[in-house]
Amino acid sequence: MSTTTRRGAGAVLAIAVILLLGACAAGPNVAANPGGYGFWWGLWQGMILPITFIVSLFTDTVSIYEVDNNGNWYDVGFMLGIALFSGPVIALRGRR
Repeated sequence: MSTTTRRGAGAVLAIAVILLLGACAAGPNVAANPGGYGFWWGLWQGMILPITFIVSLFTDTVSIYEVDNNGNWYDVGFMLGIALFSGPVIALRGRR
């Protein structure tokens, strides 16, 4: 396989992954959850934060943090999700 074909396939794969993750971005608070969003939602929204942040720059209907949460457990999940996503990315960046 030639270098040009590999780069093209890599670019197509990267765009597909970005679009797939963008579809998972948190949306507006249409219906409030009676118990609030807890740990697992915080973890998920922390992991998709980079994509959600980019989407939130271009639209007013997407926010990066769920305001209808149940407090500390959501915050713990959110921070853990950010750490799980950004930790390996930062660690692998220094290996080149």
